[in-house]
Amino acid sequence: MGCDALMDENLVLHPRNVRFDWASVPLHWVPGEPLTSHTINTLHIVLPEGERWFVEVFREALPLITDDELREQVTGFIGQEAMHAEAHQGAADHLAAQGLDPTPFVAQIEWLFRKLLGDRDLTGAAKHQWLLERLSVIAAIEHFTAVLGQWILNSAPLDKAGADPTMLDLLRWHGAEEVEHRAVAFDLYMHLDGRYLRRIRTMIVVAPVLGWLFVRSARWLMANDPLKPGRARWRDYFRAARIGLLPRLSELLPAIWRYLPRGYHPRDEGSTDQAVAYLAQSPAAKAAS
Repeated sequence: MGCDALMDENLVLHPRNVRFDWASVPLHWVPGEPLTSHTINTLHIVLPEGERWFVEVFREALPLITDDELREQVTGFIGQEAMHAEAHQGAADHLAAQGLDPTPFVAQIEWLFRKLLGDRDLTGAAKHQWLLERLSVIAAIEHFTAVLGQWILNSAPLDKAGADPTMLDLLRWHGAEEVEHRAVAFDLYMHLDGRYLRRIRTMIVVAPVLGWLFVRSARWLMANDPLKPGRARWRDYFRAARIGLLPRLSELLPAIWRYLPRGYHPRDEGSTDQAVAYLAQSPAAKAAS
């Protein structure tokens, strides 16, 4: 067992009450890169509703946990996810203040998480199975958030391109915490259910839906940008990905296959050491402590 695995075992998750000052952050916070800016701005309009939903589902599962250590990790996860939702909500509000009000798009995200994936009028075994289904969805999503979290920690080209430091700190603080708690959703699913076929079936659905959401929201942001940068084009994405401003498909697609083996565990994704090191130097995290 390596030192990173040992750190994972001893890590105690806790929320960091971060604050970000958006006053000087431009709409295109990567200079000259509206598509890069808005592809990542997707997080601000999708994640707040999604992470509030994570919190609701995990709170429903909390009384069922029989392992004390896992219960502590889940409690820490809930606190971190609630803080992520608030931080990204602040960035979404800043988009609105600059003339790009995401409310119409967010209404669609609200429907997805509150209606399609929300609590249903179920009882007994049906209610329990619906909880397990949603836990398997969260485990699949958290696999990708860990992959993206590790990517943003390594995204030096964004610094070289002059990306706004406040936005980068938000993204890297969030990414580091996603790496830090990357095993919690999976471990909770395995603790309460763990069925392999459910886990695989869920990933087969979640992966294309996440890709569709990112493409759809980036296109919406570009189309409604008051600075009128033009429409979202695939060739602009591929150029940005080639120079390291966005994740490449060759980095994202293999992440699906890594989730599929029976022996998969999230500890094999990302580096806890690197995540904790960033959290120790993050301006927002340091101010929160």
